Amino acid sequence: MSKIKIAFFDIDGTLLDFKNKDLTPKTLEALQKLQKKGVKICIATGRSIINIPKFKNIKFDLTITFNGSLCIYDNKYLLKMAIPKEDVDTVIKNAKALGKPISIATEHTIVANGSEPDLVEYSSFAQEAFDIPDNFSEIAKDDIFQIMMACNTSQWDRILEGTTGTKITAWWDKAVDIIPMESGKGYAVTKVLEYFGLNKDEAIAFGDGANDIDMLEAVGTGIAMGNATDDVKEIADDICDEVSNDGIYHYLKDKNIID
Repeated sequence: MSKIKIAFFDIDGTLLDFKNKDLTPKTLEALQKLQKKGVKICIATGRSIINIPKFKNIKFDLTITFNGSLCIYDNKYLLKMAIPKEDVDTVIKNAKALGKPISIATEHTIVANGSEPDLVEYSSFAQEAFDIPDNFSEIAKDDIFQIMMACNTSQWDRILEGTTGTKITAWWDKAVDIIPMESGKGYAVTKVLEYFGLNKDEAIAFGDGANDIDMLEAVGTGIAMGNATDDVKEIADDICDEVSNDGIYHYLKDKNIID
């Protein structure tokens, strides 16, 4: 796999386990060695742009956020796709009918129109605490790149009822991310490869959740973490060890992608 020229990494459950806020020494070493070999390293996360961690001693070449709705390279947007405003209004109404609060993410802030334990826990996974402001309705008129909502799969159809340009992606069974229909990590990865003139075989990606599936399918080598969900492992080209056991480092070293 010496032909690898670009590598994509989910954050939570992939670069980081859910207990630590910084990379392990081995994971950091792996990323540094990739860059030293001229491989571009890219974050691809469901997190909002304002909650991307700044890791010590490493700077990623490119960042895909909001599950593919926003992509930044060299301080410029390669991709910027907001949820249709009429769909934002519809999802808010549908959530209210279900008695569910929602959290919305703009490029600069994350706010909610209420709170419930599962939504709070979901936000805490990525350290994305939200405010509940009096002017939520005004903020909702801004460009919304992602909506977060606690729910179960039986409620998905009701959440999206009446929308035309929106879909659900999820990596936890108690909550979802609602994003633009044409968005998704896989879509963003494909656009990034086109931008750099690379083909799938020159790209590798690591992920652990269902929202990583289309990303793993968009590259030539899609790797599921050992702690990944079963549906991710089923579609992956290979499986590495768990994030807590430095799975990324050992996989890259075993496959001679890094020395």
